[in-house]
Amino acid sequence: MTALDTAYNYSGFASHRMLRTSAGNLLDEFDLSTKVGFFRDGHDLEPTRLRIAVEESAEHLGRPPNTVLLHNPETSPAGFAAACEALAAMREAGLFERWGISSWDPRLLLCRPYRGPRPDVLMVRAGLMVPTAVLEAADAMTYAVRPRERWGMAPFGHNARNPVWNAVDASVFLAPEQTASMIHAAFAVAFSLPTVTRVAVGTTNPDHLRELKAACSLALNDQAVGRYRTMLHRKATFGVVHAHQPPPGVRA
Repeated sequence: MTALDTAYNYSGFASHRMLRTSAGNLLDEFDLSTKVGFFRDGHDLEPTRLRIAVEESAEHLGRPPNTVLLHNPETSPAGFAAACEALAAMREAGLFERWGISSWDPRLLLCRPYRGPRPDVLMVRAGLMVPTAVLEAADAMTYAVRPRERWGMAPFGHNARNPVWNAVDASVFLAPEQTASMIHAAFAVAFSLPTVTRVAVGTTNPDHLRELKAACSLALNDQAVGRYRTMLHRKATFGVVHAHQPPPGVRA
């Protein structure tokens, strides 16, 4: 494990201090990403507040983060464009190496054309638990903002013990003669739903991370993944077409 992902507001706004206390000098060995946008009084993308949060993050971590992401900007979509400009300016000022967007549901961000700076990273939900509409929106968001890299998060929908995993056979997405547990297979598939270069996952048990690391070596059946994506896309397109059909007797 060489990367850590956190946020300004995690652990009651104490996650950065906790990381510094726990990791000490080892923190410098990690590629560290954090997110800003949530404050004690709610969500806000006002540029001055974002800069203060970024500066406090570096102070509490004892080092600048490598990447700073806008945290769920769909919560305050009116401030999205200005916030992107602000983070891009902070990167140019040397406050961090990369900036980007972390969106749980990008649909509200697609209501208007994006004409802002190109982000380095777009982080979206990944895996079999992502609703079809959100998965489609992640691809549309990627096309709109043209990130240099796309990351994934929440491959198990925040709960690997959800009973749904007892009913899902993720091994159908593996290449022939590959064997793996349901959790391993589901994690491997998350890198292709949608295609991402990293997947952020949280646990309180280090053994879980060792198991998931082993899952990264699994080979996928690209055709099976492709058929699944095609099926989801058709489902999403069907819903959009019928949602916009005029009532009987009304001409479009």
